[in-house]
Amino acid sequence: MTFADNAIEYFSNLSSPKNLPYGITVMNPYDKAEVKQILKLFYKKFYDDNKNRIFLIGINPGRFGGGLTGIAFTDPINLEEKCGIKNNIMKKPELSSRFVYKLIDEFGGVDKFFSKFFLTAVYPLALIKDGKNHNFYDSKKIYNAVKPEIIKSMKEQFNFGAVKNTVVCLGKKNADYLNEINGELKLFENIITFDHPRFIMQYRLKKLNDYLDMYMKELSRLI
Repeated sequence: MTFADNAIEYFSNLSSPKNLPYGITVMNPYDKAEVKQILKLFYKKFYDDNKNRIFLIGINPGRFGGGLTGIAFTDPINLEEKCGIKNNIMKKPELSSRFVYKLIDEFGGVDKFFSKFFLTAVYPLALIKDGKNHNFYDSKKIYNAVKPEIIKSMKEQFNFGAVKNTVVCLGKKNADYLNEINGELKLFENIITFDHPRFIMQYRLKKLNDYLDMYMKELSRLI
């Protein structure tokens, strides 16, 4: 099976958790027929081979990005305009996706970037509290509830075709948990941590070009 086949099979069969703490809901876009079709188009277009990729791992999808499209760090606008996959999903920009696709443009475009890297998340579904994005690590109750799925998810995604020697973690707090999980599973030999794209766009926008340069320098060094 190709990287694409593995990814399509995994994401198409993701089910929503049943044991989330009170007040926490989950968005599972993979239940929708349009998203299942998007998965096939995206992965067959960019990942239909047996090459290993360097994984860039975020926290969990945002409700206006991967929580809608099923593609990590990819809002419906970038899915259509940058990836060439038309869709009928509400076209609203997402901060993390804006940064990531600026980076992809700097790198030389989607074909070149996705031939080297795979964007994903520690927890694969969007978590919502009070109508806003919520992180899997925002409380011990949430983390403990989803940790079994995180472990399963990390192992299965690794088998898509991960480069073992290095993984890139997006988000400094996220790194604490990825280090813990990786310590148990022994998947990756080295974890490099970057500030999260959303943090950059929300709190460090004046230094956007500096962050893009830093990302570019480090990612180019890895390939």
